[in-house]
Amino acid sequence: MKVLIVGGGGREHAIAECVAKSKRVDKLYCAPGNAGIEELAECVPISVMEFDQLADFVEANKIDFTIIGPDDPLVGGIVDVFEERGLRVFGPRKNAAIIEGSKAFSKDLMKKYQIPTASYETFDHAEDAMAYLEKSTFPIVLKADGLALGKGVLICNNLMEAKAGVKEIMLDKHFGNAGNKLVIEEFMTGREVSVLCFCDGTTILPMTSAQDHKRAKDGDQGLNTGGMGTFSPSPFYTKEFDEFCRKNIYQPTVDAMKAEGREFVGVLYCGLMLTPQGPKVVEYNARFGDPEAQVILPRMKNDIIDVMEACVDGRLAEIPLEFEDNAAVCVVLASNGYPEKYDKGFVIQGLESFSDKEDYFVFHAGTKKTDAGVVTNGGRVLGVTALGTDLKEARKKAYEATEWIQFENKYKRNDIGKAIM
Repeated sequence: MKVLIVGGGGREHAIAECVAKSKRVDKLYCAPGNAGIEELAECVPISVMEFDQLADFVEANKIDFTIIGPDDPLVGGIVDVFEERGLRVFGPRKNAAIIEGSKAFSKDLMKKYQIPTASYETFDHAEDAMAYLEKSTFPIVLKADGLALGKGVLICNNLMEAKAGVKEIMLDKHFGNAGNKLVIEEFMTGREVSVLCFCDGTTILPMTSAQDHKRAKDGDQGLNTGGMGTFSPSPFYTKEFDEFCRKNIYQPTVDAMKAEGREFVGVLYCGLMLTPQGPKVVEYNARFGDPEAQVILPRMKNDIIDVMEACVDGRLAEIPLEFEDNAAVCVVLASNGYPEKYDKGFVIQGLESFSDKEDYFVFHAGTKKTDAGVVTNGGRVLGVTALGTDLKEARKKAYEATEWIQFENKYKRNDIGKAIM
């Protein structure tokens, strides 16, 4: 069969690597793709937000199945456009992707259906938010309501910081229209864990757990980013936590969306905090996390096409979802200065080091192929992933592998997975 992947980051490269292993796939396309995906698929220069052009391409090339990677097209309604044209596509419709597209919607959903999460209030006007903060206890969390590339969350330790944060989000529009509405919620403490789940609208199958590192600098300092590295599985996500989450979070979320007439089909990302009072939802995403996909998908035993088609066809209950009894660690190589200002266009050396090695992957995120070679083309440039028998071995191998890659202004965190040592 012919498959198209929509997107061009590290997540889509990890998906492409998985799809390329499927015995059912004989031709793989990616739009727009990147320099790494180009090794696995035919890349076509169509933007992720050009829905009609993408659907035209699918029809013209008789593509059997399309996988939507990023959040923007999902929230924008790309699945609805494809389905209206009778095309098979993996991902939630617009009315279900709102679970990521609006933090206010997801918080209200959790409150209505008693899904554990932090207490919160939502605001449409900055002056109301400022007045609320005067009576608040700190630290406190400010969240831009809409999509903000994983960066629209501010943790504020005092009233001055919080008021500056409201100004940044709602008045200065640092995150654009994502800050038209603001969610202010209680600060939760505990271990963070990400659990991604396949969903067919009724059945939900959790994948193996992972933990992301969002802050730019070692010791969880610096600004929030789209993710500086991950490990899987999380040793802190015990069997007891898993049983609690299946009963009180995962299935209730899918049931709630169905009850609201918003059947969720695709990948539901549950960002969790393992608090002293038990697991609570930090956030939902409507797609594979990035870089979580870069440690979860290399551990999956199933043919990903079988699982995705079962989601689309409402047959997920028939799938025995399985993962290898091993571990994976991903370290992101970024451009120094990310997530603020950084230079790009530097030649990347050492990519060929991964071509003949098992248990190692280099997933391209912000790269571009030029006459000079593959160059940096973004803040997060590459995700270096290694598999090991346990997390300690995987971490050692991943950090060793980051030294195989060189480019000017290369930057990485040095403590990804340090908590597991």
